[in-house]
Amino acid sequence: MNAQEIIRSIEAEQFKSDIPDIYVGDTVRVGVIIQEGGKERTQPYEGIVIAKRNGGINETITVRRIFQGVGVERVFLVHSPRVASIKVLRRGRVRRAKLYYLRDRVGKATRVKQRFDRTL
Repeated sequence: MNAQEIIRSIEAEQFKSDIPDIYVGDTVRVGVIIQEGGKERTQPYEGIVIAKRNGGINETITVRRIFQGVGVERVFLVHSPRVASIKVLRRGRVRRAKLYYLRDRVGKATRVKQRFDRTL
């Protein structure tokens, strides 16, 4: 076995198969595993996907939400063991691959139209 085959076999163990199709503009709820003391719990993080990067095992999504009037962005490694679940709540109709322009918008201007031709 050469090095690339070993790397592929390790990646195959970590690869999640229950991930839904995620597109930029979608509103998602990511279940993040949080450790507090000796306990673990799942904390939902809900927001709009403004960017997707890479592919395969290295795929990441950037999720943006407004918390107490401040924009908060988190980057999630989709196949990470810290990500318990990803659920698509609504599909967004956008014409860009990256929605960084939402950073400059405030209030109702940050809304994205809903898309109905893709299933949840």
